[in-house]
Amino acid sequence: MKLDNKQAQLKSTLENLYACRSTRHLQNDPLSFCHRYNNSMDQEIVGLIAASFAYGKVNSIKQSVEKILAILTPTPHDFIASYEPASSMDLLPGFKHRFNNQQDLLAIFWAIKTMIAQAGSIGNYFLRFYDSKADDITSALIGFTSAVLKMDYSPIYGSQGIPADSYFPFLFPSPASGSACKRLCMYLRWMVRPADGFDLGLWQLIPPRKLVIPVDAHIQRIARFLGLTSRNQADWRMAQEITAALTAFDAEDPVKYDFSLCHIGISEGCRGQQREACLTCDLAALCGDKPQ
Repeated sequence: MKLDNKQAQLKSTLENLYACRSTRHLQNDPLSFCHRYNNSMDQEIVGLIAASFAYGKVNSIKQSVEKILAILTPTPHDFIASYEPASSMDLLPGFKHRFNNQQDLLAIFWAIKTMIAQAGSIGNYFLRFYDSKADDITSALIGFTSAVLKMDYSPIYGSQGIPADSYFPFLFPSPASGSACKRLCMYLRWMVRPADGFDLGLWQLIPPRKLVIPVDAHIQRIARFLGLTSRNQADWRMAQEITAALTAFDAEDPVKYDFSLCHIGISEGCRGQQREACLTCDLAALCGDKPQ
């Protein structure tokens, strides 16, 4: 597809932003926690935990994940392999990350242990639900989250399993409910995209073209300014629409631009207003309909 002048300019700018990604930004990103480990099994465990709790303010996310890693270190895989809920109920007593509490943390440890016991790794477990003929990872995410939430959590929550008022399911949202699944899409980006100093390229049986962009408030806002979506609600349909628009710039790896775009908001202070952040932003000339 031939790009018009504005699209060509946007593609050029996005490619430059991708090429110039900052390690300073990486240190301000939950992905950085994965880079503390060299073993792929450790990286995918830490990645799922860091991504799951990547909601709220950046400092709060970092503080919560640091607390978790303090008990997982030095080898998260060994910790999970030996994890037994009955003897671990005193781990991080009083842990709280906004909606989620200590029980939810122990439940995600249990979920990871179950995945590894059943499939050998989190990646292999996810692949059980992946359909190579599907347009994207929608059906895989639906199957994955459904299976995780159907696991037996009675060792954590008691004989009735996950309580009706528990926020543990919040950690495993599904496209089936319309959720944008931002944190799980972010985790998949880390695992699937080729190793490039940022993303890890651990799950090589899923092509990057099947990924869907993680939509948070920053991506939602910036994508609208750039004309990549006409939707208002940050839902699964918006995530697919933005991804489809980015496919015009790189059909094999449309989500490659996610890190740069989201850090224009996270690290560079874009809030959608004409102020200092706009003066130094590479995308400023391409943004439309910004509040004045």
